[in-house]
Amino acid sequence: MKISLSFLSLFVVTTLLYSQEEKSKDTTFSNQKIEHLNEIILSSNILGSKFEVKNRTGSAYYLSPQDLQQFGYTDINKVLRAVPGISLYEEDGFGLRPNISLRGTSPERSSKITIMEDGVLIAPAPYSAPSAYYFPTVGRIEAIEVLKGSSQVQYGPYTTGGAINLVSKQTPKDFSGDVRFTYGTYNSRNTEATIGDSKENFGFVAQYYNYNSDGFKSLDGGGNTGFDKTDYLGKFQLKSNPDAKVFQALTFKIQYSEETANETYLGLTQEDFDANPYRRYVASSQDKMEAEHQQFQVHHFIKFTPNFKINTTAYKNTFSRNWYKLEDINLSEGIGIATILNNPSQFPEEYTAITGAVDTADDVFGVKANNRSYEAKGIQSIVNFNFGNTVYQDIELGFRYHEDFEDRFQWKDKFAIQNHQMIRTTVARKGSDANRISSANAFAAHILYKATFNKLTITPGVRYENITLNKKDFGKNDSFRTGINLNTDKNKVDVFIPGIGVNYKFSKAVSLFGGVHKGFAPPGNTEGTNPEKSTNVELGTRFNIKGITGEVVGYFNDYENLLGSDLAASGGTGSLDQFNAGQALVKGVELLLNYNVMQETNSHLKLPLTFSYTLTDAKFQSDFESEVGIFGVVKNGDQIPYIAKNQFNITAALENSVFNISLSGRYTDAFRTQSGTGAIPQKFEIGSHFVMDVAARYFYSPGITIFTNVLNVLDTEYEVARLPAGLRPGAPFMVNAGIGYSF
Repeated sequence: MKISLSFLSLFVVTTLLYSQEEKSKDTTFSNQKIEHLNEIILSSNILGSKFEVKNRTGSAYYLSPQDLQQFGYTDINKVLRAVPGISLYEEDGFGLRPNISLRGTSPERSSKITIMEDGVLIAPAPYSAPSAYYFPTVGRIEAIEVLKGSSQVQYGPYTTGGAINLVSKQTPKDFSGDVRFTYGTYNSRNTEATIGDSKENFGFVAQYYNYNSDGFKSLDGGGNTGFDKTDYLGKFQLKSNPDAKVFQALTFKIQYSEETANETYLGLTQEDFDANPYRRYVASSQDKMEAEHQQFQVHHFIKFTPNFKINTTAYKNTFSRNWYKLEDINLSEGIGIATILNNPSQFPEEYTAITGAVDTADDVFGVKANNRSYEAKGIQSIVNFNFGNTVYQDIELGFRYHEDFEDRFQWKDKFAIQNHQMIRTTVARKGSDANRISSANAFAAHILYKATFNKLTITPGVRYENITLNKKDFGKNDSFRTGINLNTDKNKVDVFIPGIGVNYKFSKAVSLFGGVHKGFAPPGNTEGTNPEKSTNVELGTRFNIKGITGEVVGYFNDYENLLGSDLAASGGTGSLDQFNAGQALVKGVELLLNYNVMQETNSHLKLPLTFSYTLTDAKFQSDFESEVGIFGVVKNGDQIPYIAKNQFNITAALENSVFNISLSGRYTDAFRTQSGTGAIPQKFEIGSHFVMDVAARYFYSPGITIFTNVLNVLDTEYEVARLPAGLRPGAPFMVNAGIGYSF
């Protein structure tokens, strides 16, 4: 289904000809700007505006188009770092595969949070294999919504930490479009073209986005360490006349992306990292990710009366990827690359082989084709009815039927190093390393009741999840899947997830909110694995005092059972099996402050400041032993790894109608890479760091903007993880500049 650029050009030209027709007088969608998504008739979003955030009974954050354009970030890690309550660790320096935690949930591959695009689950297989090896390209996203707290019952299945909804390009109210091009360090380039229009009964938007770079790492012996990712998006709307007695609209959405990334799981030893953090060993020269993603949605909206409406979406997402990457070294026995890099003195010959310092015999290096295909499909419907004057009441009923699967058909080729080059010496039989299918069927429903009386709003609700998880393992010797060695496993879950939130406005300037809800995450498909369960409480206040606006929230997540996962990305075997990790307690404080320094002056200049701070205290409350992943031998009171205790972000901008200059600084505390207490040993530590970015925009004319950003302006060398294997660096000093034209 590859879409050529020539086809895109033809489509744009055709659209330009179409746009010369007389514009319709339709004003039904005149408020369809992203800043007011809560008012959009065709809404598939959680919040919709910063105003809506202020009136939630739970903690929430809205990143508007203006927020996303301020620094021009193309890395989701950089975009989210200003949001209180979010912890993350980087991996590739470009945000291709993020590791996101909300309120202390396990960050590996963002597998313990609900990720959506336009209100639809977007992880490749969110129930059966939730690790997010696909994440929407943030450069094409128009707004981002982050929801935490009790009203998460609307957006399962993961209800402990929170939900993130990425809002794709919206259909404009009039004929409009934009073209943007950026060029930067390491031959990095971004190209975006968008065009759209709305008539009385028809609307559309089409978008092309390409993001690529040669990469900032230096491969021993030379070679490209970058990536190339392209996205295509089309939305087409059919709608009834604005004065129709029963208004209806039908929206078709098609999205396709393709990616080639010269990325690896192989990091560096501590000594090599200290000498050159951007080095890559020659043994990783064959490592490459190739992926394709397709998304189809049909959204139907019907508005019977101003108080009664139904939104229904049918969807299908497919994702295929083959990450061909080094897995182990076999000089006498197979040893994983993480084990070697974490203990190079114990494996000197294997380490020397990885660096390519000597030639090796045949079949020393195992390079695994992590070939997988995914599919997720379903239908969901939300019925909304509101009524009342003295007491405003709103009832939301939601239903979703969902199916997904992950199909692993993998093999491991063998290589040698000769003359500093990787040479394939054995081609493996496909399916000889992993040959299995994990699948899930799930029915979910929720009801949320909202009542507002004077200054008090209360939102009780409950979610229901009925999940069946299956696994078919055909074995490594049955490539044709005859079933001769078939092993099966099955696990079922049936759970109610209640929650209640309250918001009380003392005045226009101060409100108090809080709530309690049940946290839940589905288990794996192995019988006996229990779901993740917790009791979550939050209490916070929003305020606007003398021009200082903000929010302070304290939360407390008490895990009855925390789930661990056997991910190769977190140092495990890659089986994806989940295991019961016992009790845990996560508590913390989130602070957000906004202030315009020049608001009391008559100057045309603005100087807005934003400060966010996150305190996360995440500890195990029971003993257990794990032979895989990052936990290891755990004792009661040990800190949960890969969660920094203290983080803060500060942003300042000097702006008027002609220009904008912005500065952002992010501090992340040191954190553990394995469970433990007390002082952190160096081999289990990621050090604290502070990274600063600068951006500028010049509005040359109403349609032309010139912009630049400088990332890591202090050129700080810092560690981000010891996963998947060895130390990995954050991105170095980079400069990007570009021009945009909109009409």
